Amino acid sequence: MDSGDDVQLVGRCLRGDVDAFEPLVVRYQKVLFNVALRLLGDREDARDVTQSAFAKAYEKLNTYDPSYRFFSWIYRIALNESLNLKHRRPIMTPLDERLAARDTPFDQAFAHEMSERIQAALLKLPPDNREVVVLRHFGELGYSDIAAALGVPEKTVKSRLYTARQRLAEILLSLGTVQ
Repeated sequence: MDSGDDVQLVGRCLRGDVDAFEPLVVRYQKVLFNVALRLLGDREDARDVTQSAFAKAYEKLNTYDPSYRFFSWIYRIALNESLNLKHRRPIMTPLDERLAARDTPFDQAFAHEMSERIQAALLKLPPDNREVVVLRHFGELGYSDIAAALGVPEKTVKSRLYTARQRLAEILLSLGTVQ
């Protein structure tokens, strides 16, 4: 993630080049979608949040401060959109898309159950710990990118991630997920 390139693209957008926003969407849509998916647990909601985050970012592009990373700014927008949606909507259990896979029914059921247990364990973590796990393992971000997104030192990210992994293992063991 080249933050200098992001600043140039934002500058072009602000000068009226609407096509300059597309590379930013391409660059960050996967990670924002994965973060929203893990926070919300629903693919459609994650798609809606990702789209809404990009729309809000584009509308408010003039408020972006180029002394900070663009990813940190748009991540915060996506996180707020996720939290707002989570508070507005009742908890529903979506139909798992993997049920249409060609695995055996046992494989499908096992994968679905594991996914549900991991999601349940993630939701039991404190928000600070959940964020670093989601960004590292589902958003596939490096420590420095996570630190920038959260506005904390890299050592704090590593510490939170260590603590979160330990706690996640304890939770999964208590759920009988891991032997």
